[in-house]
Amino acid sequence: MALTSPPAPLGVRVPLWLLTLLSFSGTVGMYIFLPALPYAARALSASASEVQLTISLYLIGMAAGQLVYGPLSDRFGRRPVLLGGLTLYTLAGVATVLAPGAELLNAARLVQGFGGSSGLVLGRAMARDTAPPGDAARRLALLNLMVSAGPGLAPVLGAAVAEAWGWRAVLVALALLGSVNLLLCGWLLPETRPLAEAGNADWRRLRQHYGALARSRSFLCYALGGGLATTAVYGLFSSAPFIFVQQLHRPVHEAGVFLTLLVSGLWFGSVIAVRLLRRHAAHDLLVWANRVGLVMALLFLALAAQDRLGLASVAGLMFVYALGVGVAAPTALAQAVNVNPAVVGTASGIYGFSQMAVGALCSALVGLGSNPALSAALLLVLAGLVSQGTFQVAARDAAPPARH
Repeated sequence: MALTSPPAPLGVRVPLWLLTLLSFSGTVGMYIFLPALPYAARALSASASEVQLTISLYLIGMAAGQLVYGPLSDRFGRRPVLLGGLTLYTLAGVATVLAPGAELLNAARLVQGFGGSSGLVLGRAMARDTAPPGDAARRLALLNLMVSAGPGLAPVLGAAVAEAWGWRAVLVALALLGSVNLLLCGWLLPETRPLAEAGNADWRRLRQHYGALARSRSFLCYALGGGLATTAVYGLFSSAPFIFVQQLHRPVHEAGVFLTLLVSGLWFGSVIAVRLLRRHAAHDLLVWANRVGLVMALLFLALAAQDRLGLASVAGLMFVYALGVGVAAPTALAQAVNVNPAVVGTASGIYGFSQMAVGALCSALVGLGSNPALSAALLLVLAGLVSQGTFQVAARDAAPPARH
């Protein structure tokens, strides 16, 4: 059962728009470079597989950073750790712009992903630190809008910039974004670590807290289930162009419209979550939202298995699926970080690692098989079923023992 959060330093206020910008900056860097890959390969005399590593290595850096920034922020404070991560993000961004070859570009992207994850982890932790009692899930739902929007909007933004100013302009834009974030955080961001944690600065106790989360079945279930509920949709992002072009025989730009529709569903789902969380328990809302997504995935699977997919059916089913994901994702995050409010930063980091790891895995698995729609549908159904199971286990662990 979640405990009451220890108080943050008296009078601390953090602009939610700034935390939103930090969350968006980390996720938009994942796929914004994707449309520029052919241009980069030609300019650097590199193979397609070499430049494609800029995407996977960024994701690996993001996943690794999730495990580092949370514990460090619990020990040293949110502000200095965040500023350090943003400095890495900015310097690595400059290195990508100046990289003369694919090897250095890939190395810089790995570091850029590691630095970019600081905004994602610590933006959540700061939102949780400063949230009024009972309002954490609503604030996290607002942040989730940007986390969800990043992968969908990034290719559109990257294509527009690359076509207008060249492939390196995309990397310049990310470096400038890091610089702006660094300046804004240095100017506007106070320390938000709860006062009760300020004296808790020894590594032994930190390892104990990390171990406690690792041994908490409730936390692990919310982290795994939340990762599946949030980022299994990355597999759909990756397969959408192939579904539209190869199976539905539609032009490429319609796949872009479909991705925008998915992002809209995620967006509206998070807006709905903000409203529903005022009247419903977070866990109940989480389970029902995930069930909606599972039903849509099952219908998608049935149509894909019978080769009866159409433009309207794919768009309609997956829009409702995205609505369910948008509602479920912030509530799962809120449940996970509330398991032990004394180590919110660490919990946020482990949760974020689960998201990135699941997203990377789903993006890879969806490429298996010769039927992109069937592969995507099977992936979404499996993710929904496992999520339902983990959420039920987490609820049983959190429930008080029955009286006899």
